[in-house]
Amino acid sequence: MANYIARTELHSATWDDYEKLHASMQRRGYSRTIKGDNGVTYQLPTGTYVAVNTNVTLGTALDAAVEAAGETGRSSSVIVTDWTSAQWKGLPKA
Repeated sequence: MANYIARTELHSATWDDYEKLHASMQRRGYSRTIKGDNGVTYQLPTGTYVAVNTNVTLGTALDAAVEAAGETGRSSSVIVTDWTSAQWKGLPKA
């Protein structure tokens, strides 16, 4: 099982474009929140998503994020990375 973090920037986008992106990413198995070792769920920054314990490959995860961004009608920049652990600071509780 793999864990992925995706970061998508929509170019010349409005908040409504990001709302479309959020919904599209969710349909593809991505979440806008991350759960800490302390059991608390945190909100990720806008345009940042996680897919946890998934069976898809990194390439498939990237393709899904690119397709989701494409549904907004905006050009975009997308990066997806595989991770086994993460640390953060300053994220608000969800």
